[in-house]
Amino acid sequence: MFGRFRGGASAAAVERVPAPEVRPAPAAAEPVAVLKPVSFEDSERYIDLKVSLHRKLIDIINLGALEKMERDDIAREVNELLGELLAEEQIALNAGERSRLTRDIIDELLGLGPLEPLLKDATVSDILVNTFAQVFVERRGTLELSNVKFRDERHLRRIIDRIVAGVGRRVDESQPMVDARLPDGSRVNAVVPPVAVDGSVVSIRKFSKTPLNIDRLIGVGAITPEIAQVLKAVVRSRLNVLISGGTGTGKTTMLNALSSFIGERERIVTIEDAAELQLQQIHVVRLETRPANIEGRGEIAQRELVKNALRMRPDRIILGECRSGEAFDMLQAMNTGHDGSMTTIHANTPRDALGRLEQLIGMTGMNLPPRSMRAQIASAINVILQIRRFSDGRRRLVSLSEITGMEGEIITMQEIFRFDQHGVDEDGTVRGEHVATGVRPRFYEHAATAGLELPSRLFAANHRLA
Repeated sequence: MFGRFRGGASAAAVERVPAPEVRPAPAAAEPVAVLKPVSFEDSERYIDLKVSLHRKLIDIINLGALEKMERDDIAREVNELLGELLAEEQIALNAGERSRLTRDIIDELLGLGPLEPLLKDATVSDILVNTFAQVFVERRGTLELSNVKFRDERHLRRIIDRIVAGVGRRVDESQPMVDARLPDGSRVNAVVPPVAVDGSVVSIRKFSKTPLNIDRLIGVGAITPEIAQVLKAVVRSRLNVLISGGTGTGKTTMLNALSSFIGERERIVTIEDAAELQLQQIHVVRLETRPANIEGRGEIAQRELVKNALRMRPDRIILGECRSGEAFDMLQAMNTGHDGSMTTIHANTPRDALGRLEQLIGMTGMNLPPRSMRAQIASAINVILQIRRFSDGRRRLVSLSEITGMEGEIITMQEIFRFDQHGVDEDGTVRGEHVATGVRPRFYEHAATAGLELPSRLFAANHRLA
């Protein structure tokens, strides 16, 4: 094993200290040392032990050699070294505890320490570190306090530095906020003192490893199969779609699901702040923004990417989220031949979404009259999907609305489907159903001309959508 050698790229990752000179035993027998058990239920003591052993391993291990080794080989050598260190500390562990300690220390050496188990847990969608002593997770839409802790603020800062260094960024007192992305695509935001008063804070939005499709949305009750049929017609007939909702309501999930209806022959250009979309088509070009470097240079904003995308011969443009002046360029693209494009926006109602689009257009610095802005919006956007997260943690489509044009200076729209909430069960589950409003949309004929027939019964008043 590599631990028996020194130096060199192919040599050891561990430098052994020469064995001490053996001396004759004293005449009087020394008392036998009693091994100290460590209870893994005592989290504070376990964390202290883990951090202490980790620091000792750092002094022994040649970290440069670790990069050239397989994880299994590292685990084998670390396990052997831990045995020696535990013997020196006179600490007794059983096989299961020893295995867990080895795994956790490898996570400290190679990964993100205490966060690694949460990152590997498929049931966790968000990880929220509120100082070193408190870590919340979201499972199935519900926040819960985990038993994960860091030893102290230094321990947490070391993990934060490891995250941001991986994407060439830094975080310190002069620049106390940073956005980053993990190798698997998960989004990370970190805030450190003095901005974070009680200690460093980290928010991780995990990147789903399972492709998000329409069947999953139907399975969790976000939409119904009949609504999925209508959405398929909306996408296939190349209508421009705006997905609206608050933070964490599932806008990106819906965007992913809708994109599954796009044909294989179309060229799609996606533009995002952090690449999250998981399009399954073969012809996809992915663009991602870039923040400024340490010198404050090199920033590439979404608006620049939208403008550049227009030169890339896209059939459709998918913008992860409208946040600033890129909203105007996106509307221009929708109005100039890039039908079937999609984007998301933060808003609580379809009407609020239109108002927010006006505000974002105003951020371009162009002094456009309100009527002109609204005319651009009315001609560009065809369908608005409103997503909402309910008290039971489930996310649902609550409104499907169609923009019909302008009356004076007001954008007109009509709601096609809505979610009617009837109450809340004893276990907190929200009761309700999707129903039709009785309005047959204008895109009904548009879909028909594209060869996508929709049953007229879907739009009958108070029709319960199964």
